Amino acid sequence: MKIAVIGQSLFGQEVYGHLRKEGHEVVGVFTVPDKDGKADPLGLEAEKDGVPVFKFSRWRAKGQALPEVVAKYQALGAELNVLPFCSQFIPMEIINAPRHGSIIYHPSLLPRHRGASAINWTLIHGDKKGGFSIFWADDGLDTGDLLLQKECEVLPDDTVSTLYNRFLFPEGIKGMVQAVRLIAEGKAPRLPQPEEGATYEGIQKKETAKIDWDQPAEAIHNWIRGNDKVPGAWTEACEPLQKLTFFNSTLNTSGLVPEGDALPIPGAHRPGVVTKAGLILFGNDDKMLLVKNIQLEDGKMILASNFFKGAASSALELTEAELVTAEAVRSAWQRILPNVLEVEDSTDFFKSGAASVDVVRLVEEVKELCDGLELENEDVYMATTFGDFIQLLVRKLRGDDEEGECSIDYVEMAVNKRTLHMPHQLFIGGAFVDADGAKTFETINPTDGSVICRVSLAQVTDVDKAVAAAKDAFENGRWGKISARDRGRLLYRLADLMEQHQEELATIEALDAGAVYTLALKTHVGMSIQTFRYFAGWCDKIQGSTIPINQARPNRNLTLTRKEPVGVCGIIIPWNYPLMMLSWKTAACLAAGNTVVIKPAQVTPLTALKFAELTLKAGIPKGVVNVLPGSGSLIGQRLSDHPDVRKIGFTGSTEVGKHIMKSCAISNVKKVSLELGGKSPLIIFADCDLNKAVQMGMSSVFFNKGENCIAAGRLFVEDSIHDEFVQRVVQEVRKMKVGNPLDRDTDHGPQNHHAHLMKLMEYCQRGVKEGATLVCGGNQIPRPGFFFEPTVFTDVEDHMFIAKEESFGPVMIISRFADGDVDTVLSRANATEFGLASGVFTRDINKALYVSDKLQAGTVFVNTYNKTDVAAPFGGFKQSGFGKDLGEAALNEYLRVKTVTFEY
Repeated sequence: MKIAVIGQSLFGQEVYGHLRKEGHEVVGVFTVPDKDGKADPLGLEAEKDGVPVFKFSRWRAKGQALPEVVAKYQALGAELNVLPFCSQFIPMEIINAPRHGSIIYHPSLLPRHRGASAINWTLIHGDKKGGFSIFWADDGLDTGDLLLQKECEVLPDDTVSTLYNRFLFPEGIKGMVQAVRLIAEGKAPRLPQPEEGATYEGIQKKETAKIDWDQPAEAIHNWIRGNDKVPGAWTEACEPLQKLTFFNSTLNTSGLVPEGDALPIPGAHRPGVVTKAGLILFGNDDKMLLVKNIQLEDGKMILASNFFKGAASSALELTEAELVTAEAVRSAWQRILPNVLEVEDSTDFFKSGAASVDVVRLVEEVKELCDGLELENEDVYMATTFGDFIQLLVRKLRGDDEEGECSIDYVEMAVNKRTLHMPHQLFIGGAFVDADGAKTFETINPTDGSVICRVSLAQVTDVDKAVAAAKDAFENGRWGKISARDRGRLLYRLADLMEQHQEELATIEALDAGAVYTLALKTHVGMSIQTFRYFAGWCDKIQGSTIPINQARPNRNLTLTRKEPVGVCGIIIPWNYPLMMLSWKTAACLAAGNTVVIKPAQVTPLTALKFAELTLKAGIPKGVVNVLPGSGSLIGQRLSDHPDVRKIGFTGSTEVGKHIMKSCAISNVKKVSLELGGKSPLIIFADCDLNKAVQMGMSSVFFNKGENCIAAGRLFVEDSIHDEFVQRVVQEVRKMKVGNPLDRDTDHGPQNHHAHLMKLMEYCQRGVKEGATLVCGGNQIPRPGFFFEPTVFTDVEDHMFIAKEESFGPVMIISRFADGDVDTVLSRANATEFGLASGVFTRDINKALYVSDKLQAGTVFVNTYNKTDVAAPFGGFKQSGFGKDLGEAALNEYLRVKTVTFEY
């Protein structure tokens, strides 16, 4: 059919794209005018496809359709209007023009909640069922005949965002496509809407979203979540009154005790209580609800548990003994600042002429006055006026500044002759917490298929909390204020702690990922430690430059550049090297001065959570590092979409990488670096050291069970040594011990998880079906767990699936090439869209240089393989991604360059 799409937003864009995939001709797209120079996603997508796009600011004037608008529409000859998300009033001359009429999407189960704020009112009214309707447009307000409806359960803590993202968006897109399909087939119903049960509620705006406290807790909760995130339910509170907006409400208050600081709220049944868990509120039924986030009048979002912390310093009243101490400290300030006639509460230490050497002197004098009180140079920088310094000092003397050790609910397990202590909750803002809704999942031991423990399963709301914590730590916390050298000192301390816990980390890696313990010690954990030490050394060496530019005669110019952190970064890591991939990205990210939200792979979350614990012990400020185990489609997607995340670092599949890149572009044009799939060629010439070629060829494929991004995906062996090479490889394969990764003599452990094992089975079956010769392996090993035989294929031709696609497992793919035909084998090696790594074995230095020059890959190994180092940049070409991990180049992924020009 010829379709006109009238709408906007990502929802409209997705519907438009799916309709085109269904084979329909979109003759025109009508969307809203650009806002602040930014085009709507629907219009952008259509323009790329060459579809006519119209951006009318209005369709009618004084109740009459604009003739020029109608004429432009009619010229398209549309047979159906599809309105997936439309905020404009479309005249009936347009609605009724096509022979099939017009269909509209509405996010409610009509006739209930007619109007523009349907999702809000579904939640505000506490509906147990939600859903969407697709109806035939008429001249009423959401009153047209129904074509299709789908419903879903409304969860107790659903918000507008979660309900939309979980069901109304993805299922709504499918529903629109299904509706058009029914129309094309002549099967679309027209069911009159019943008037019984019909409701209409007005549009929710900020001024109408004020909380009515004279109702039960559940109704207040519904009001708050029904206005979360837009427009935000608010109240006036405190003395003097200020406007507070509440987000992330829950009725799940089991185990919470309303003990903390009282928050007076006029009209409320009882004052609110600020606790460590958040802000407890009360309904007129005396039942509780919990709010976890508060937006202040200035727009700043904070954790509700931190509400009083900003003002706490002004509230302290000093005892007589403390006043004596304060005067003694005032005398110390006076001695250090001789140019100040009188030290007052407003006297600023640095503006009064103090230098860094004076900081050391002040700290030491105060320590002596206060009997060795723990005070650091950084404390002076955080409280530069005398009044603030005394408040900080008194808090330390009282012990009020100590937040206590982080409470960790460990899973304990006796494994590998040690007791493991494994955190299993989300890590947000320096605390281990349950996921929203207390959702969890099982993480599985691939050695025997048993459940290791249940791990908190992050939700979209948890991402928002983690990003808020990271943003606050970046913009307001200590991390952004300490010197680069002190930042490096903390990262060195973290590396030392990782080394102290290396056996525990390696054991967890073996337990959760199936990594061979000895390899985990050396590589998974060992290289992680090296990476943090390497980047810790870079912290105080990140510097800009001065640049000569044309002078502004008769004046002069000075131009310099500064390298600055980008802000909050999202890091999404795979399951093959859970700790090492985390370290490769996080170390560079933190060295550059950023804060981070890490999403480990859902199947291997445990070392990331143990790492989070070690960041606390290292003294890295709260909120700088956050860890969210969860699904990529939910948590990774939200990180990619989040407007406050300024950089995504991703390692994973090319398909997902493309999706992330698109999301990063659409959301806020955030920086992105991608390390994606590989099909790395390894060329073995007859003039090589055959013993070494066999040894390294084995390693190139079977290292870490083949779950290695740079694994040699295809070996090209010169014809004259091909048979001997294969024979010797098979001999070596049969010597490999496949078994428990914790056994010290194991060469090859289980595959990471069951789904991957099944993919390997299918991969090998396809290779056999296409005619490749299965020399050995190719089957699951009949024992508990996810064990797969090391496998060798020969006679692999260029057109075969296994010649082109990555197995990501212990499968060696061998192809012949004619003796001496260097250029042909290079052409075959480069005939792939991947370009992560490659290798060549030859004793001929000229050949080695020529081949390494011609291979299209980010890394070329010559007479070795898998030789990565923390100082050597690592990253791919083509569809293996872009950007670098490791080396100085990795820092640039997490920095931005600012140019500053002076005239003098």
